[in-house]
Amino acid sequence: MHSVSNKVVLQKDSTLHAGLSTQPSTHSVLKTSILFTLVTTILLGIGYPLVVTGVAAVMFSHKAGGSLILKDGQVIGSELLAQSFTSDRYFHPRPSAAGNGYDATASGGSNFAQSNAKLVQRIQGDIDKLAADNPGKPVPIDMVTTSASGLDPDITPDNAYYQAARVAKARGLTNDQISALIAQHIAGRDLGFLGEPRVNVLALNLDLDKMGK
Repeated sequence: MHSVSNKVVLQKDSTLHAGLSTQPSTHSVLKTSILFTLVTTILLGIGYPLVVTGVAAVMFSHKAGGSLILKDGQVIGSELLAQSFTSDRYFHPRPSAAGNGYDATASGGSNFAQSNAKLVQRIQGDIDKLAADNPGKPVPIDMVTTSASGLDPDITPDNAYYQAARVAKARGLTNDQISALIAQHIAGRDLGFLGEPRVNVLALNLDLDKMGK
């Protein structure tokens, strides 16, 4: 009788000790999880963004501010966003499917497949029109295709040189003068191997106006 009661008491004691031993462990894990969440939120959600923003503002103020372009003290655009130019006196950017064209609030492409009839007709129409300006010369692909954003501010050097004759004629300048200006605006690959050579259309057109014709 005593042995049975002793076993019952031992079992109760072991159960009690087991329950007591798990409570501190559970409490410790919960506390650690909460502290970890708070610390990482403060460090990575608040501290890190503030540090990066501060460093960028000091070391790369122009880029951190949106790469804005000023004329006579007024913001007229950004190096990062294409604008519509339709006059023969200016270089034209790539076609755009962003909104009604070059709409920064509706960035995006047409999402047409290569087999889409509307896309094929639009591209072929653009090629025919451009080929009439430079008979016998192949039309650069970026002159008739949109970028994924519809806001690509750059064109290829081939694109710029293809438009040179039209711009020169409209402004009463020589092809050599326009070609020299284009050459000054060709940006090479980033770090020497990233991306492709490019020409910023807005910057090129602004310098074109400075030529006085």
